[in-house]
Amino acid sequence: MSKLKRKDYEELLEPLQEELATMARWAQHAGKRVLVLFEGRDTAGKGGAIDAVREYMNPRQCRVVALPKPSEREATQWYFQRYVPHLPAAGEIVLFDRSWYNRAGVEKVMGFASDAQVKAFLREAPLFEKMLVDDGILLFKYWLCCDQEQQEKRFLERLRDPLKRWKLSPIDVEARAKYGEYTRAREAMLKATHTPCAPWTLVDFNDQKRGRLTLIRDLLDRLPDTTIEAPALEFPPLAGKPAKERYGVLKPIPTVKA
Repeated sequence: MSKLKRKDYEELLEPLQEELATMARWAQHAGKRVLVLFEGRDTAGKGGAIDAVREYMNPRQCRVVALPKPSEREATQWYFQRYVPHLPAAGEIVLFDRSWYNRAGVEKVMGFASDAQVKAFLREAPLFEKMLVDDGILLFKYWLCCDQEQQEKRFLERLRDPLKRWKLSPIDVEARAKYGEYTRAREAMLKATHTPCAPWTLVDFNDQKRGRLTLIRDLLDRLPDTTIEAPALEFPPLAGKPAKERYGVLKPIPTVKA
């Protein structure tokens, strides 16, 4: 399948984003709590997928959670504890850019967690998620897939592009040699945590544009009917001629010339 051209992608994305905006209005009106986990290989495209989902949503309603590595204090807590404060309240949509599944992925493969810690996590994660779902949270878990050839191309792009260089870390470079280990870790994770109440959905992100469209379509299709009209809003004409800006204390800085 050929890669999707940007113009075609944007034409296909726009109606999906309109549906997402309607979904956000429904979540707010109905007091629903929506939680979406974005997991996957390095460079798969989690950030781009999240941006496509949230682009036209109110940032006060839809927020992204991307936690750094645990602090010394957090490392002594119950593993799931630091994620709990970020769960959605009524009417909110929360998108996790990586989540508690770090323990089953990067922490396991790179040796940041012991075998006992990983085993305990795989036992406890389904219980934790069942509590969330039983309490009414709408939980969606996505794993973004890409072949190693695509991953290498994207790593090199990050290395060469100064605007993307921050995305490439020494751990990323070290992890390049562990593609197969990440596959085995993912399969063990899926076996333990793909449950009826909190199933996983794998999405092919070798073509990131097609991947975003596929993920968003799946997310929308799995929600109940979210159709809700925008509230009527009167918008009368101004009483007089539109005013121009006037300045006293300060003036705008000089405008950049093309």
